[in-house]
Amino acid sequence: MSDHSEAPVMPIEAFEPPYYVAVFTTVRTQEQSGYSETNARMEELVKDIPGYLGMDHAQTPGGLGITVGYFRDAEALTEWRTNGEHRAAQERGRAEWYQSYTLHVAKVERSHGFLRA
Repeated sequence: MSDHSEAPVMPIEAFEPPYYVAVFTTVRTQEQSGYSETNARMEELVKDIPGYLGMDHAQTPGGLGITVGYFRDAEALTEWRTNGEHRAAQERGRAEWYQSYTLHVAKVERSHGFLRA
């Protein structure tokens, strides 16, 4: 996951529903050679998908990682899922970087946020 320590910590804004989320939860292996570079490339690549809205990341001290991708519609999510470079990264992740993972895809029907002024 990217180091976002210099940017203020803020969740992605609440969007007008409906939209889609892809929740990717991982436990990584000890072998992480090339992971950071590939992760940075995926973060750049997904930004080119029309309908991509943003991404949130979290990592627990125990090693559980969560990435939530936000997409305007199912077509945008499908374009990301089927992108050739992303598919190659997924294969390498299964072969090298992940001990386990889950992916949950959901259509968001309600969304709101709060920001202390």
